[in-house]
Amino acid sequence: MGVEVRESPVSAEAFEEMERFVRGYLEASLNNEGEGGRMRWYPWHSASYRFNHIKNVVAIATDIAEHEGANVDVVRVAAVFHDVSKLEAEQDLHAEAGARVARQYLETHGDYPPSFIAEVCSAVTDHSYQGPLTELPLETQCLIEADLLDKIGANGAILLLLRMGYESRTHMDAAEMVSRVADRGRDAETRIETDRGGSIIHQRLKRVKWLREWLEEEVAGMTVEGAVTDGSSK
Repeated sequence: MGVEVRESPVSAEAFEEMERFVRGYLEASLNNEGEGGRMRWYPWHSASYRFNHIKNVVAIATDIAEHEGANVDVVRVAAVFHDVSKLEAEQDLHAEAGARVARQYLETHGDYPPSFIAEVCSAVTDHSYQGPLTELPLETQCLIEADLLDKIGANGAILLLLRMGYESRTHMDAAEMVSRVADRGRDAETRIETDRGGSIIHQRLKRVKWLREWLEEEVAGMTVEGAVTDGSSK
């Protein structure tokens, strides 16, 4: 008996349309705030950053799903909608708000099976879950791991460096800020369950360590966790 090949319910064109919708929704969220809106001065409180994060999570989550045998369509669509309400809802409510947006979109664009919509919305709702990932469907695990991994990649490192400005810090605190990324990474490492996610985080933690050591070695007098280096190589 041959292996049944299921046709994807989400075409490339349909997914591109979802991305355009999400980008437009993020921009509209900021436009509706007016001046002095919630956290407007944060570097990551922008449609461009948030959409970049979403695109990164889509790529990482898809990679993990393909390696782990998860439903790639569910993972990709959940990833593209997971932070759609991030700029308009409070942090502890944005997952549920995003699931409502995803449901409304999927029910009015195309002819997606109810079971598919339910799986996508469940993953979006649970992507902020803080408990053991083994308690969740594999598709939700892929999304959560990808969300964690983007925060400890290049995005996470650069955003923490940007924090130095509004925390009235100078470049001399850069290594300390990068150390925060490493701390996040070690915390995330304890939560990741998939083999592919574990491989990715191992690689990223090595890069963060290298970046911190580079800063310590080449910036004379840089303070890291209370220690002052003289700029010499270790």
